[in-house]
Formats: sequence, C-alpha cells, structure tokens
Amino acid sequence: MAAPALSTPFQPYVYQSPQAVVTPFQILGGEAQVLQIMLKPHEKVNTRTGSMCYMSEAIQTETNAAGENAGNVIWQWLFGKLDALTTYINGGTRDGYIGLGAPSLARILPIDLAVFGGEIVCQRDSFLCSINDVSVSPVVTRRARPGILGGEGFMMQKLVGRGLAFITAGGSIIQKNLARGEVLLVDACCLVAMTRDVEMEIKYAGFKRAFFGNDNLLQAQLTGPGVVFVQSLPFFRLAQKIARAVTAPHVRDNPRFFLQIAIIFFVAYVMIVSSLLLTEQ
Repeated sequence: MAAPALSTPFQPYVYQSPQAVVTPFQILGGEAQVLQIMLKPHEKVNTRTGSMCYMSEAIQTETNAAGENAGNVIWQWLFGKLDALTTYINGGTRDGYIGLGAPSLARILPIDLAVFGGEIVCQRDSFLCSINDVSVSPVVTRRARPGILGGEGFMMQKLVGRGLAFITAGGSIIQKNLARGEVLLVDACCLVAMTRDVEMEIKYAGFKRAFFGNDNLLQAQLTGPGVVFVQSLPFFRLAQKIARAVTAPHVRDNPRFFLQIAIIFFVAYVMIVSSLLLTEQ
C-alpha cells in the first residue's frame, strides 16, 4: 500500500555541517557515549554541569548560570531545574582536549544550529554541551497543565545560535521531515528535539488509561513544517522498566492492587470491631 502524499519515511539521523571551520570532535563508544572535543588556545566549551569525564592539564573550569537564564532562576528553582552551565577554557599555549560523558545509557547527537535555522527545542535534560555561539534557555510547551500532571513534555530547553550543540538521546535516534500541515503523534518522552517551525501540543491520555496502565500517558501532537528527532529508548522509560523489575510482582502486574489493599483493610476492620462486640457481650 502506497504511503500518503504528505508522508515521508523516518530516516536515521546523520550529522551534516556546511561550515568550513569546525572544532574537531570525536564520539566514542556505542552506548553511554563519550564526546571528546579538541580545544585550541583560548577556545571554550559550555557544558552541562557534571558531564566532564577527563581533560588535559591546561583546561580551566568556570561554573555559572547562563546569562539568559538569570531572570528565570526563581522559576527554575521552583521546578527543580536550575540550569547551571560549566565553561571549560583552554588556558594554555597548546591544543587541549576534554572528554564529556552522556548522563545515562544515551547516544550523543551533534547538531549544527545553522543547518536548522539557528534554533531548536529539545527535552529539558538532553542538552550536553555547545561550542561557539549557542544560548540555552527554558521554554514552556503548550497545554502546560497535562505536562505538570505527567512530568514530561512541560519544561523544555531552547537552543539558539549559529554554533554547534550536542544533545543526548537513548536507543536509536531517527528524524522525520514533516511537510506543511502534516501531523505526527509521538510519545512525549520519545521526543528528543524539533525545529522552531514545528507546532507542538501536549495531550493527556485521560483518566482511564492512567488508572489501568501508565504507558503513553502524554502524547505530543506535532504539526509541520519542520524536522523532528525521536528516540526509541528514553531514560524515563528505561528507569520505569527497572523500577517495575525490582518491584513485587503483585504490585507490578495487578492494576487493582490498591483496591485489594483497601478491601483487606476493610475486612480486617470489620473483624476487629466484631470481635470487640462479642467480647463485650
């Protein structure tokens, strides 16, 4: 059966950059990858705090909040997402290097913002580092209320500039080029990033699905034109699987567990009251 006219297949993400001069970097490993960046004297890289694995002797460190985030410190503190960036500068006279690690079992994606119109919106914890002209700021998606209830898809990050940014994603990473007016539904935690022209609306699955099963509670409705990046194994889903594996089977597999507990407590209460009444007689 032929695909609809507006539909284009998903493609594996391939890094491309038209810039003649690009800071040399290497992405090492398969899962939980390491990003190694070569820095010339006085070159710097802005990274997510806590991502440094190793660096050469001449690299100097400076931790601060990004300038564009200064006015949102109270907002981010209330939501537990205070964005502090660590800047690493090569203060020596020779070329240096720094190795940055993914925060979980994730792959690292290099994105040249100039290729995507100078701006992308990504998941709030996906930003790893940036080189040259890149600013990081929080952004709130549409339909904020379901995002607060579900915890995913509410607070995101906006990367703006003409430099090179690196973000992390779990599993396999694919991209989808949306035509104008084309609509794509993605699980909210599987969405990695999108270009600025894509319109996103967060939808809540509803009470019934939330009660009987917690899979795909939040969906992102994406409307083109633009480019969307999707991950197959987000950390939230991996952590959820691990939590279920270490939980008692009757809690994990029985959606009526809490109802059963309530019935047990009710029966115990009736038996205790009955025994007290019989004792008084």
